[in-house]
Amino acid sequence: MRPYMVFKQMIDFMLALIGLLLLWPFFLVIAITIKLTSKGPVLFKQKRLGKYKTEFYILKFRTMRTDTPSDMPTHLLQDPDSFITKVGKFLRKTSLDELPQIINILKGDMSVVGPRPALWNQYDLIAERDKYGANDIKPGLTGWAQINGRDEIPNEDKARFDGEYTGRLSFWFDLKVFCMTILSVLKSDGVREGAVEPEASPTTKGVSL
Repeated sequence: MRPYMVFKQMIDFMLALIGLLLLWPFFLVIAITIKLTSKGPVLFKQKRLGKYKTEFYILKFRTMRTDTPSDMPTHLLQDPDSFITKVGKFLRKTSLDELPQIINILKGDMSVVGPRPALWNQYDLIAERDKYGANDIKPGLTGWAQINGRDEIPNEDKARFDGEYTGRLSFWFDLKVFCMTILSVLKSDGVREGAVEPEASPTTKGVSL
């Protein structure tokens, strides 16, 4: 294990704990708003792959109706607007739906910075990441690929960015990615809703959200 990885685990835990303590009022407001405006649970759980491709359940605030096709990246849906709730549109645009992943970080499933966790059935993305060793580290709340295109780049490029992150992993690089993420979120860079190609499927065209 690289020396920085032990330090990184400590930083992840401390940042997640501080984030939870500071942001719990937002958690409460968002949870109440979701519950009052649409049927279904407040949180959305989905099977993803973590370090060494071990499975875990990622947590998000629910932004879609309960009858939305499961295990399908949103940008692959033919008509995502028909599934996304009104509150969900705002949460997705601002990335506030990702806040519950602070809990995943506290549990040790994720890091603050790392490759975004792939869906269990995104076989092409998983295979591409294997080429670069990007499946051998913890996935992150944000990552190098997310600030270099997010949903707009193909899996080959996404995996290449994840591999570059894995090779350059350091405190200063994590800090750079974290700061650039804040700017990307403010500008809503790389967010795409809806399928580009009619034949797209989560096993051949999936891009982790």
